[in-house]
Amino acid sequence: QVQLVESGGGLVQPGGSLRLSCAASGKTLSTYTIEWYRQAPGKERELVARITIGRMPNYADSVKGRFTISRDNAKNAAYLQMNSLKPEDTAVYYCHAARLGYLGDDYWGQGTQVTVSS
Repeated sequence: QVQLVESGGGLVQPGGSLRLSCAASGKTLSTYTIEWYRQAPGKERELVARITIGRMPNYADSVKGRFTISRDNAKNAAYLQMNSLKPEDTAVYYCHAARLGYLGDDYWGQGTQVTVSS
């Protein structure tokens, strides 16, 4: 079992920045692909960013150039640096860890609220 705990959310003005953290316990994250999802009220959960075990990142078009995903295997953690935040980035952000090729070996955090508003 892997337990994931997100932190770093909050209220920020448009144009501001936040850094989300995803801390893992129970297993090492080094063998897991890490993803950040978000879900806004009344909308489906959407993939925001992904980083592979080889540290290859990719991003949703809506956040490219503004968000950066990273991982620190030594700290068993992952991060999402969010810059130039917009009101449409307001959502609950979730960390997801998945081990490719191992059906069912994936875990979700409880989410952290990000609100972008003036």
